[in-house]
Amino acid sequence: MRTSGILLHISSLPSEYGIGTFGKEAYRFVDFLEKAGQTYWQILPIGITGYGDSPYQSFSSFAGNPYFIDLDLLSKDGLLEEEDYKDIDFGRDVEKTDYGKLYEKRYPLLRKAYKKFVAKKNAEYEAFLKENQSWIFDFALFMALKDENGGACWQAWETPLKKREKAALEAAKSRLADDIGFYCVTQFIFFKQWFALKEYANKKGIKIIGDVPIYVALDSADVWSNPKNFELDSALAPVNIAGCPPDAFSEDGQRWGNPLYNWKKMKQDGFSWWCERVAFSAKIFDVLRIDHFRGFEAYWSIPAKDDTAKNGKWVKGPGNALFSTLEKRLGKLPIIAEDLGFLTPGVKRLLKKTGFPGMKVLEFAFDPSGNSEYLPHNINKNSVAYIGTHDNEPALLWFESVSEMTRKFAKEYMSLTKEEGYNWGFVRTLLACPADTAIMQMQDLLGLSKGARMNTPSVVNENWTWRMRSECINDWLSRIIREKTDLYRRLPNKNGNV
Repeated sequence: MRTSGILLHISSLPSEYGIGTFGKEAYRFVDFLEKAGQTYWQILPIGITGYGDSPYQSFSSFAGNPYFIDLDLLSKDGLLEEEDYKDIDFGRDVEKTDYGKLYEKRYPLLRKAYKKFVAKKNAEYEAFLKENQSWIFDFALFMALKDENGGACWQAWETPLKKREKAALEAAKSRLADDIGFYCVTQFIFFKQWFALKEYANKKGIKIIGDVPIYVALDSADVWSNPKNFELDSALAPVNIAGCPPDAFSEDGQRWGNPLYNWKKMKQDGFSWWCERVAFSAKIFDVLRIDHFRGFEAYWSIPAKDDTAKNGKWVKGPGNALFSTLEKRLGKLPIIAEDLGFLTPGVKRLLKKTGFPGMKVLEFAFDPSGNSEYLPHNINKNSVAYIGTHDNEPALLWFESVSEMTRKFAKEYMSLTKEEGYNWGFVRTLLACPADTAIMQMQDLLGLSKGARMNTPSVVNENWTWRMRSECINDWLSRIIREKTDLYRRLPNKNGNV
């Protein structure tokens, strides 16, 4: 079955209110995907962004980002008035998110909506709390305590709270009851709006590919409430942290800072935390992209005291024991393995055992002196192919930045011409390749270059901010995409596709 889709994060959707939301522009984009003949909408993690505004550094691996709650929908539900938010400056640049202004302006509005919400009993809300009790109350208490401590990491809290002593927790629950309620209600509203959007997409034949980061942030409810699941010392400080070795992105490697899992303990309890996390993700998404798949075979362990990733070492991961347990507990799940980076024979064996499709990226293919596995003629059917991912440059920017030899090889291989447009040549090559699924970044369909990159690995500032203009969602573009999708037999419900 040959299918295709478009990668565009929620935050990058057009919006009058500073960042993409689950509102009318999201529904317009679903309609656009349907008209364009697409099967998938791929997004990035939807958790609350923490340090550096990265969706891969979230305060919870379960909770959703309140910034995505649509204000017009809150008004429609009677929780806000239009005059509450219509004249607020959430950021004047329609192509860039200003996270500082969002933090300052969004939460007071959500607090106002919360006050109206709790004025009436809501049976649906009570059911939500019961269904999500395994994580929601710890998360809400964690966020309330962060607010009380001026946003400080939980490791800087007073020892009784840091170590979750029962008396301290009970006192905090009583003292911060209203704040805890606020964070619970915002999660209820978040998921109510999300599931309405997902249902709309599914009815249109669009499946959501969601992102499951391999690691969680140190400053998260996950680590604070389950410290035994991680490599922490007696003072609850990380012993070793995650990252990756020196590579083409960084000569020092990447020091992500996430605490590493205590895989021995996790295996002993049947990977219960992972089973709960993946089951939750499978409920809110249709397909799961498992980030940094190679870390399950072996992961780069960096001493927490080090400033770079250079002195790390490879340590064996849980391997197929985790994935076979997930399958036994949850059934066969639709999973994409992000298997990019340094791939050993062990990683390839694990991928083959799981049967998951791996990822192929065209921008990694065109070393003129080699025969890369990412060259389209080498791509196998059980793959998901991309021009680039959120960590790569848009195609036009890549084309400008590579060596002359690489550019010459790419032009010859893909028959790129200015008349067609280099970005469309990339799209044509991607859609024509053997991979069962092809995912196009929206930036490449729009022919964007500088300023449209979503993330530059190892760089903290200016990431995750790119936004699309509203006029980019149009029938002219959807028609072109549909024609190319049809030409390479990727339309849904055609030529054996479902």
